[in-house]
Amino acid sequence: MATVTRENIGLLNDKITVKVSQEDYLPNFEKAVKHFSKNANIPGFRKGQVPAGMIKKMSGQALFQDEVLKTVEKELMGYLQQEKLEIFAQPLSLDTEAKSLDYAQPSEYNFEFEVGLKPSFDVDALLAKTALTRYNVTVTDEIVNQEVERLQLKGGKMSEPETITSENNVLSLEFRASDAKGNVAEDAEKKENSLLVKSFSEAAQKELQGKKAGDTLTVQLSKAFDKTQGEAIVKDLGLATDKEALDKYFQLTITKVGLIEKRELNEEFFNEVYPGQEIKTEEAFREKLREEIGKYWKQEATNHMHNDLFETLVHETPIELPKDFLKRWLQKGGEKPKTAEEAEHEYPSFDHQLRWTLISDKLIRDNSLEVSFEELKENARAKIMGYYGLGGEQAEWMDSYLDRLLQDEKYVDQTYREMITQKLFDWAETKVNVKEEEISAEEFVKLPHKHHHHEH
Repeated sequence: MATVTRENIGLLNDKITVKVSQEDYLPNFEKAVKHFSKNANIPGFRKGQVPAGMIKKMSGQALFQDEVLKTVEKELMGYLQQEKLEIFAQPLSLDTEAKSLDYAQPSEYNFEFEVGLKPSFDVDALLAKTALTRYNVTVTDEIVNQEVERLQLKGGKMSEPETITSENNVLSLEFRASDAKGNVAEDAEKKENSLLVKSFSEAAQKELQGKKAGDTLTVQLSKAFDKTQGEAIVKDLGLATDKEALDKYFQLTITKVGLIEKRELNEEFFNEVYPGQEIKTEEAFREKLREEIGKYWKQEATNHMHNDLFETLVHETPIELPKDFLKRWLQKGGEKPKTAEEAEHEYPSFDHQLRWTLISDKLIRDNSLEVSFEELKENARAKIMGYYGLGGEQAEWMDSYLDRLLQDEKYVDQTYREMITQKLFDWAETKVNVKEEEISAEEFVKLPHKHHHHEH
């Protein structure tokens, strides 16, 4: 009779021993031999008439090992279900070497496994004392004006004036590494890039005015561009991103001068930006833009608050984890074994994600949060309508397209995860202390994200 015993070997870490005797696996082994003999095609024997002794001689060892391991697995899984043990992943075998299982000498065998036990923990107390800020970004006239200009330029036509006269000129440039005087080395590689004049520093913009295709100028990256633009150019040029990269000099050759002519603010333009909205005046167009920009910043502010909530829950919920077991599981439990060093390196991000999985699963389960198929279907419909720019009307092909989309398990699973996570955050918002704060867009983008770096 098989027996299963369990003993604690560490924090949330138990050893399970499964002991099986001949009576547990031999009947199944004999059945497997009989089944094999009925279906084996062996020259010199009629099908179904191969002697059991012949089958054992040919395949007995493999069949024997298979049946012993099946018996052990059945006993182990039965025990886990019976004891209602909540464990991480799968049990890890503690048998470092293959057992000498010999069908000719059946015996009693012990198999040892270790399991990591999921911890019990509380989230409600943390939520009750958590304070978060919901930022309301002020959409100023300046922000609206900048968006109007961006859209006018985006939809504008490109002309090729002879000289540079505006910050909106587009320059096609060749970059060659040089010294401070503009002397280019013989082996200097030529790199091409396109930049708006307004992306240069004020001093460089003044120097560019009046220049035309074929003209050159020598620039030091750190003085010709601000830090962000300079780093982007360093990347485009394929330079090593070290501290000295921005101090390098380049000779720039202007190969082409372009200018985007802004679109007129008329009904044709309004209809291109917002098809089907019947916007007829510049005032209505700006109001619509203000509304859309407001929606964008509202979503960004929500994302920011949810990120703060996520980091608070992951790092401040008191959860004990069987670290050593999980690191061993990282090494041995995946499809491809890892070294101890690789597991150690991967563990912090694994730990971070595991904590969130435990917390989110608990909150979803304890508070009966769910996404119905109808909700998922309506979410998919709204996404399609948004993607194709459909208003209240619904295209004839919508239902059949939706049906096909919802047969894609990967899409359904991804959409469900997004929706249930959103429901979780919406629910959690009602359990924490939220204060409102007005803020400018400039201040908002400089806000730090809540990141914790301490060890758990």
